[in-house]
Amino acid sequence: MPRRRGVGAGPVVHRTARIGLRLTRAQRQRCFGLLRSAGDVWACVLEINAWRRRRGDQPAASYQELCRLLSASGPGTFGELDSSGARSVLRRYCDAWFSAAARRKAGHAEVRFPRRRRALMPIRWYHGTFTITGRQLRLPAARGCLPLHVRLDRLVPYPAGTVRSVTLLFDAGRLGIDVTAELPVTTYPHHARPDPDRVAGVDLGIIHPYAAAGLDDGTALLVSGRALRAEHRLHLADTKGRRRATAARAPKPGQRGSRRWRKTRRRARLAETRHRRRTRQALHEATTTLIGWAVDKRIGTLTVGDPRGVLNQNAGRRHNLRLRQWQIGRTLQILQDKAALAGIRVHLVDERGTSSTCPACGKKISKPRGRVMTCQHCQFAGHRDVAAAFTIATRTPGGATTTPAQPCSGVVTHRRAGTHLPGRGSARRDPRRRPPRSAAEGSLGRRRPAPPPVTGRRSPPVVGSRSPTPVDEDPQHDRSQPGQRWWTPH
Repeated sequence: MPRRRGVGAGPVVHRTARIGLRLTRAQRQRCFGLLRSAGDVWACVLEINAWRRRRGDQPAASYQELCRLLSASGPGTFGELDSSGARSVLRRYCDAWFSAAARRKAGHAEVRFPRRRRALMPIRWYHGTFTITGRQLRLPAARGCLPLHVRLDRLVPYPAGTVRSVTLLFDAGRLGIDVTAELPVTTYPHHARPDPDRVAGVDLGIIHPYAAAGLDDGTALLVSGRALRAEHRLHLADTKGRRRATAARAPKPGQRGSRRWRKTRRRARLAETRHRRRTRQALHEATTTLIGWAVDKRIGTLTVGDPRGVLNQNAGRRHNLRLRQWQIGRTLQILQDKAALAGIRVHLVDERGTSSTCPACGKKISKPRGRVMTCQHCQFAGHRDVAAAFTIATRTPGGATTTPAQPCSGVVTHRRAGTHLPGRGSARRDPRRRPPRSAAEGSLGRRRPAPPPVTGRRSPPVVGSRSPTPVDEDPQHDRSQPGQRWWTPH
């Protein structure tokens, strides 16, 4: 949520971008050394609290107490890790400990305090301890050690004066930097400023990640997520095939894995990471489309139906898998972040019954099987996701201040999320996959018209997709009789 920075300053929001690193072998070793040292700090705190727990003493959970213990350890205890980086690990531990304590106090007895060791821990440096110049990043080190200079694989997407922290981390086989910036909320001209009285309802779904409908003019937006769903199907099929292929090479229980097995596991982790990056990028594209549509329509309030109540219901094996792949929490978080940056308010309301309520007369109807909703009371017909979004808009807290238009009376804009996904094509097949066995051996291809036989030759020319006909020659224009067509003999 946006907050104010000082007296008289406008509201600001925090945004984070992940940037890869271009490292030499020595720089890579130093980065891993810093992450291992941060893991040692985490393990040291866990060990200290384990001793205190066995003695019956109070745990060391406050940030000030842990900082005093860190300063008492002296310089050089944790390798090249400086005090500011070590304190970020202590702050992470304090946040986890107090969050667990608050949840246990609220009645969640299954929540546990942090007790698991980690080999590599992310390290965060705050403003004033690092330097970013173009694509060069300077990270501090412990006393007596040279600073670490690394090269970013792209420029920081935020202005230099807005960067507040950088975080070094290792995620799924890749070293990266998370750059967090403090950005002001977007300002608009007076004639293009979003109006808080203009309300639009948003219905979240699997086939359509976002379906939005405005109350003032009846216009709507449908963002298709079929390419995203195809990506999930392709990834699941790849995972099953990979597991079947590697089952015979897996080490026995208690047996140490070989180099070949470690390489296999690394390829699996890289595939999982690529899938997560693709799905996250598709969600960002879909949310950007929704926020851009709202800004163009000068919509200042988005009423979003919260579908998280369906997660606890058992709907069968296949539908449960779809719900797990839906990523509702991440979708809502991305929507709230982008809406806050654009100066648009977001309200979460209960969406129960919106898919079985007519938006025109408000009466209950049977939920349709397809995409078209039809009301037998008022003869309304329209897209069911758009109709649900229109009903959600009428549930805005405080009531809708605008006069509701006729549902689906405006223009319905269709957009597609995931333009980078391989399942977006007409064949819905990943181009990185090897073709089927029959196609790999060679195919004559699609049937196409062949040139007429040339007089004076003993044998007819070779026709088909492997024909030596020049590219600029059109066999369709060379026909002896009207309507005559030459086909490839198969």
